[in-house]
Amino acid sequence: MSKIPILDLKPQYNSIKVEIQAAINRVLESGQFILGEDVRLLEQEIATYLGVKHAIAVNSGTDALIIGLRTLGIGHGDEVITTPFSFFATAESISNVGATPVFVDVDINSFNINPRLIKAKITDRTKAIMPVHLFGYPAAMTQILEIAKEYNLKVIEDCAQSFGARYYGDCGICKDECDPSIRNSIQNKFTGAIADLGAFSFFPTKNLGAYGDGGVITTNCDRTAELSQMLRVHGSQKRYHNEMFGYNSRLDSIQAAILRVKLPHLDQWNQERRRVAETYNQLLADVPNIITPAIPAGHVFHQYTIRVTGGKRDQVAQNLLEMGIGNMIYYPIPQDLLPVYKGKYPTNPVSELLAAEVLSLPIWAELDATAIARVAEGIKKALK
Repeated sequence: MSKIPILDLKPQYNSIKVEIQAAINRVLESGQFILGEDVRLLEQEIATYLGVKHAIAVNSGTDALIIGLRTLGIGHGDEVITTPFSFFATAESISNVGATPVFVDVDINSFNINPRLIKAKITDRTKAIMPVHLFGYPAAMTQILEIAKEYNLKVIEDCAQSFGARYYGDCGICKDECDPSIRNSIQNKFTGAIADLGAFSFFPTKNLGAYGDGGVITTNCDRTAELSQMLRVHGSQKRYHNEMFGYNSRLDSIQAAILRVKLPHLDQWNQERRRVAETYNQLLADVPNIITPAIPAGHVFHQYTIRVTGGKRDQVAQNLLEMGIGNMIYYPIPQDLLPVYKGKYPTNPVSELLAAEVLSLPIWAELDATAIARVAEGIKKALK
């Protein structure tokens, strides 16, 4: 029996192969390989899709976070509140600009930062909140923006896993306890179009993925966009007239051309990911020791992640691998417990519990019902 990987990008490529090859050939013929016309057009198309004024393409999602923080004036001596349950790039970007990440534990159902715990961590050094829309599930943005408004804080959305996700106010963390005027103002908006700034990754495994590294910053602020454009090219607006210390963070034209081919297909691919998630939820609904994820309206399921309770996660993961069923643990160690930060922060019990229980199963748009059923049956067998 063939193996089922955690992700298979070949079906997607085969479906758009002719378009992809034509786009790459166009760039090769143009002789413009860094920035250039395809990058400019991609920025326009992303800004239009998300409904934002500016999109600034950079060479990775991590750079999008770092440059984004710097454009908002965040640096040495500042604190940024974020989640411990995310990939290291989230906290690393804060540390790399000289600020201090302050970790606030997550909600056990959404895996996203728990807004009810944020206020207790705010100090006179707090300058921003950086929520992560983890696995494609929009964070509780109404409550976060409400807190930011009260304390005059910036909000940076880490959208690395949520391209195409929309916020509908169904956060799962409250029952309309938040400010209705804020909720109504951001209802139906895409992640990355809600706060001061959004930072996206185009790593190949993302819902909108390039064939190499890439990222984009989104904002409605002219000054933020101008600074982002400067910082991505060594801090200059005019060649050889560097005004600040910046980065070499330019998107390759070939990656932009590939992303331009993919963007019109994204909504359909995200819809199919939701189909996969809904099917998994149905098949795993009554399985002991398995807690399936919520499926709010705007979730795009970059990962489909269950919880395996009773201390059985690692054995289930191993048993699945032995059956030829791929799986991954995102994330086995919360950021605050990584060696670079360990011992510097108080405990975050929900994040630690999730780190011991989460298990991500195969998901991609073309995953068929037969394979999904095989994964679900594998879960049941792995638990015995």
